[in-house]
Amino acid sequence: MSEVWSAEEHVEEERARQLVRAQFEELAADVVTLVSEGWDYAVFRVDGEWAFRFPRREVVVPGTEREIAVLPVLATRLDVGVPAPAFVGRPSDGFPWPFYGARYLEGVEATGRPVDPVPLGAALRALHAPETLAAVGEELPTDPLGRVDMNMRLPRLEELGIDAPALVAAARGLPPPRHAAVCHGDLHMRQLLVDGDALTGIVDWVDVCRSDPAVDLSVAWSTLDAARRRSFFTAYGEVGEETRVRARVVAAFLCGMLADWARKERVPVVLDAAEVGLRRAIDES
Repeated sequence: MSEVWSAEEHVEEERARQLVRAQFEELAADVVTLVSEGWDYAVFRVDGEWAFRFPRREVVVPGTEREIAVLPVLATRLDVGVPAPAFVGRPSDGFPWPFYGARYLEGVEATGRPVDPVPLGAALRALHAPETLAAVGEELPTDPLGRVDMNMRLPRLEELGIDAPALVAAARGLPPPRHAAVCHGDLHMRQLLVDGDALTGIVDWVDVCRSDPAVDLSVAWSTLDAARRRSFFTAYGEVGEETRVRARVVAAFLCGMLADWARKERVPVVLDAAEVGLRRAIDES
């Protein structure tokens, strides 16, 4: 593992078992299996029923605390699986940060797989609705990573070596973003769970924030082909050209980052899917 992706806290199956048992006596934690390990989190399936999520780096702890506060609300408003915390672990001598357990969501990562665009579009329509922002509250941070700020994103495209002159030219003329909706903030194929092509869940909400809907609509290019993108926007609702350009820039950035990680860590399925998504975002194909 390269240093840039290295963890500050390593949680393996036995440590996860001990941490769960120490705080939740009602859970046996007899069977604990690693489900996924990403840049920021390790996720374990516990007794087949629960998914426990442990931060690997301190920088994501504020996001974990937002997940714990916000996901129970979102789970009641979206017609797709959302990992709403049922067990909240507190910092202790055994682990320095909060962690949580939610119902295990069936499905596999959508990377390299087709995704039904209709429930995805409907879920984002509900997420971005004014009523959802009112239910969550205005205390959510405003796009803390500046993902929809073109003054920040366009230089990052150049740093990643992404050649997209027409897209960059269109993005330079965009007005400031509208931070008017609750947004996932980091939505792409790796955050979607599918069974076949049926969408079963949206996971990894550490970047949930108040932002411009374009930050999530980027999934229409990073993950969906042209035909499925049309069905997605039929379900979500049509958006203007400014939003589409902003979403394509975000998609290009996310796919560029995923490709860079996958290339360094030798994960070919992610690399292939990210490169396809990048081409879609640049060419709107």
